Amino acid sequence: MKTVVHVTHEATHKVGGIGTVLEGLLTSADYQAGVNRSILVGTWLLGTPLTERLGSDSELLYCVCDGVDRGNWRRVFRPIEDFYHVWITYGLRRFRDRATGRTAEAELLLIEATEMDPARLNYIKATIYQRFGIPSGNYEMYSDYIHWLKIGDPAYDAVMALTDAQLDDDQDVFFVSHEYMGMATALKAETEGEPNVYSIFYAHETATVRPHVENHEGHDTRFYNLMWEAKKANLHIGDVLGNQWHSYRHALIDRSQYCDAVFAVGDEVVEEMRFLSPAFDNAPIRLVYNGIPCAEITLKDKKASKEKLVQYSENLYGFRPDYVFTHVTRLVTSKGLWRDIRVLFHLDKLLAEAGKSAVLYLLTTEIGRGRTGDEARWMEGEYGWPRYHRTGYPDLLGGEVTLNGFVEGFNLHSRAAKVVFVNQFGWSRDRCGNRMPEDMEFHDIRKGSDAEFGQSIYEPFGIAQVEPLSFGAICVVSNVCGCVGFVKEATGGKEVPNVIVADYTTLGGGHIDVHSVSQIGLAERDWLENEQSEKVAAQLFERLPKNDKEIGAMLKRGYQIAQKMSWDVVARDYFLPGLDEVVERRHKADDGDA
Repeated sequence: MKTVVHVTHEATHKVGGIGTVLEGLLTSADYQAGVNRSILVGTWLLGTPLTERLGSDSELLYCVCDGVDRGNWRRVFRPIEDFYHVWITYGLRRFRDRATGRTAEAELLLIEATEMDPARLNYIKATIYQRFGIPSGNYEMYSDYIHWLKIGDPAYDAVMALTDAQLDDDQDVFFVSHEYMGMATALKAETEGEPNVYSIFYAHETATVRPHVENHEGHDTRFYNLMWEAKKANLHIGDVLGNQWHSYRHALIDRSQYCDAVFAVGDEVVEEMRFLSPAFDNAPIRLVYNGIPCAEITLKDKKASKEKLVQYSENLYGFRPDYVFTHVTRLVTSKGLWRDIRVLFHLDKLLAEAGKSAVLYLLTTEIGRGRTGDEARWMEGEYGWPRYHRTGYPDLLGGEVTLNGFVEGFNLHSRAAKVVFVNQFGWSRDRCGNRMPEDMEFHDIRKGSDAEFGQSIYEPFGIAQVEPLSFGAICVVSNVCGCVGFVKEATGGKEVPNVIVADYTTLGGGHIDVHSVSQIGLAERDWLENEQSEKVAAQLFERLPKNDKEIGAMLKRGYQIAQKMSWDVVARDYFLPGLDEVVERRHKADDGDA
């Protein structure tokens, strides 16, 4: 019997990658066959409306603050609430995978700890320092750190009260910390040392590494060369980039060395975690890839969706492109959006010489929920958005201004290709204006795309980059994306036309030791990006399907690859065996002690 406790800030709402992982795992038939009970642990704040607190597909079973107790849960939770001075919300959350239609249900356990008993909090701080060396006093100015630290002990106690695992030798309980947010709960499990209770750190990224990649102008070109050279010299991140303990996120994930296992979503994340300190050199770090959507569509479906994108392009630019490219992403540095423009610069020449044309849609925004439909229609009618933009709300803000500068510069001089920057959340007429076909849906931008870009500088896995794979799109990714390793597993290491991997880290000779690679900066990266983007453009041009037969071949092959990268595969071949290994290691250790 397995109970898996997922501790995450996305317990109630799907915000980003972790929410996608939860949805994919929990709705997987293999996960459901192997896990008897799933409990999502998160937080809430007093005064938050119930619908906002729980999400749209949830059911409330217990909360004193709401006067609800359906099932006599008060006897379970009230002693914990009184002991810590916290409030507990308990209920159910339902999941539905849009691609497969599968559903799942998980228990929902939320802790409100704003007014936690100060004596209890001080005890937690003292324990986490004495047992694991985390100096909470250094991080008290960070409300996020204190927030999740408060959750750990009451969340653990509440889960144990729900499971009664101390009394059931047949039930294994796994506390899974999704990123640093759940580490206080995982470390509480380690502190208590119950025989059938295990802790796992789920590394959806390496929080220590991300800023070193994003904030240095050498980006991935510098960091990964530095990491690889440092490892050759048996050095770790502190040896080459200085002490990292100024960051509470680093402090928390560094202590994952005390967990029973670390699950890492990509090959590079495995290496990044081992780079943190010598304690991770031989730590039980297991590769657990993310899954991707897998849905079979017909050639007719593909062409129907593409026609909508072509019609939208004609409405905006007055011509019908032969090819439509897309990049659906968040507007952050790590996504490397400027690399799309670099590739298109070289591709434009090839398309023009062949008498072909293309449009690239960049769907990304800095506003979480985008503009309202009325605002989109006003911009469209006033000055032709999204073909044209203006600085200032409701249009360009922050990084959108910079990206639009790249887009305008390209469009000004290109001959056969154009870029449309859609700084909106959503992909439908009510969200994007009246020039968009009336029956356009978000799935059309996935199904109809000829190529999806995703040449990130830091991408632990990259689900979005390969989401359109089963729809016959060519996925253009960088070599540091974690999904590259999974693609290799799914294809037996063979190169396939459906995936193009851009190598922005291999510089060749001249950088032969830690000192030399640490000096890599903008000049080296700029040179490599120009060289690689030209190669990527040539590969993409060669692989773009020329007729229905070639489109059909892309569809068939893409679906076959995606089937081998599904969430069922992830659950069956990676996640569940990882849980079994944790139990087996504990039993072997116990037998050795005996």
